[in-house]
Amino acid sequence: MYDVIISGAGPIGLFLSCELRAYGIRTVVLERREAIDPTLKAGAVSGRGADILTRRGVVDLLGDLPSIADLMGGRKPGAGSLQSKTAPGGGVPRGHFAGLWILRGGSSTSSAFVLAPQQRIEEALETRARSTGAEIRRGHAVEALDQDDSGVTVTVAGPDGPYELRARWLVGCDGGRSVVRKAAGFDFPGLDGIMTAYQAMADFDDPEFAPMGWHRMPRGLMVHGPHPQRILVAEFDGPPADRNAPITQAELETAVRRVSETSVTITAVHSVTRFTDNTRQASTYRRGRVLLAGDAAHVHPPFGGQGLHLGLGDAINLGWKLASTVRGWAPPGLLDTYSTERHPVAERVLHNTRAQVALLRPGPRVDALRDIFTMLAETPEANRLLTDLMGELDIRYGAAGDHPLAGRYCPDLTLKTATGETRVADLSRRAGALLLDLSDRADVREAVRPWADRISVVTGVASSSSEDAEVGELPDALLVRPDGHVAWAGADVAELGEAVREWFGESADPAR
Repeated sequence: MYDVIISGAGPIGLFLSCELRAYGIRTVVLERREAIDPTLKAGAVSGRGADILTRRGVVDLLGDLPSIADLMGGRKPGAGSLQSKTAPGGGVPRGHFAGLWILRGGSSTSSAFVLAPQQRIEEALETRARSTGAEIRRGHAVEALDQDDSGVTVTVAGPDGPYELRARWLVGCDGGRSVVRKAAGFDFPGLDGIMTAYQAMADFDDPEFAPMGWHRMPRGLMVHGPHPQRILVAEFDGPPADRNAPITQAELETAVRRVSETSVTITAVHSVTRFTDNTRQASTYRRGRVLLAGDAAHVHPPFGGQGLHLGLGDAINLGWKLASTVRGWAPPGLLDTYSTERHPVAERVLHNTRAQVALLRPGPRVDALRDIFTMLAETPEANRLLTDLMGELDIRYGAAGDHPLAGRYCPDLTLKTATGETRVADLSRRAGALLLDLSDRADVREAVRPWADRISVVTGVASSSSEDAEVGELPDALLVRPDGHVAWAGADVAELGEAVREWFGESADPAR
């Protein structure tokens, strides 16, 4: 019997399998596709997702990557569009909100971009997962499930016919139309879409039929670039009549002509997807021994590229909590904190994508709203708020201690230790939590010694404090959860002990 079955070998399922295998959890990933989906998807990961991939060493597997300036050939994203503005402070923006390329004022604790297509990230994650011992079965689809108090039995459609698998836990990472979500009885409330949109890589008889950038047109939205073949068009006349129907070249060409108001001809289609802007979210991410992560738990339109880093945030939050539960370390209620912590994060994403759709609609009334919104967004305070919102950079979970870092994502501090310099990002590559002893406190180190199987201790002096003005002076010590968030920050050893037990259970030392 497996410890965990993961349904779906997209980036979230693969990343979760790597997280679980880091703790020795017996894991199998079931994926209906025979190979990685080649359809056009995310072209980059930004915000907290970039940090997660960096700290887990996945970025190192991707090879040389371009910068956003390289990708844009020296021009700003959206250059030539009447909808683009110069980012506050000048330079290349970090991202956009509703096609307004103005965001650059976010937290200094974040990486900017990982400019790799989703398929390349999936290839790296699959290589990593297999190297850790995760079993990945392609061409095997979950069809039904039955759970009881001790585990879940899954009916699988395989190449040689149906069969059953048994595991202690099942995680649905199988996308917005999740079979696991439906079979386990999760509700999925939300709003229906108001647009029909297409994203494609195609050849045109006139490659310059439309200027590069984001453009609100009288009949909808058109995005051209950053590659000449890439086009996105959206019309705000309701969702697709049939999202499952094949997308023909004629259908795509008709939509492009309507929105662009040209007679351009598509000569070849290399990749095309159809989507709408429905926003839905499961009310809880856990029902018994079945959990959801990524698009299986929440769906929203892709504007701002938030889906991938949102799902990676789910997986890194869930991984150590589920592993702790399987290993018998978890304190009561730990696994339920996955849903209580991550549900509000996705709720904010759904909310801001609805706002973006409202700002992208055509018409003079929205023109006026965008002008006022842009004026406000160009102020440093508002710009930081929007950048943090889009990148999941300001998330703060419950934590002990009153230091500003408590609950926040730990900055990538550089530490001078007895053996040389190291960074938090380097220390984050291995499984488990970290105690960063920044003041050489023997009592702090002793307080976590009985949890040495779960918490690694590093003593060192931070060579510089965080650039984030809200952090102020660093505390004596930081207890950093495996997902990078600070569980405790301060100097009070008794408070540290309480935090350790709250997140990591009782120690293996019966004398403590």
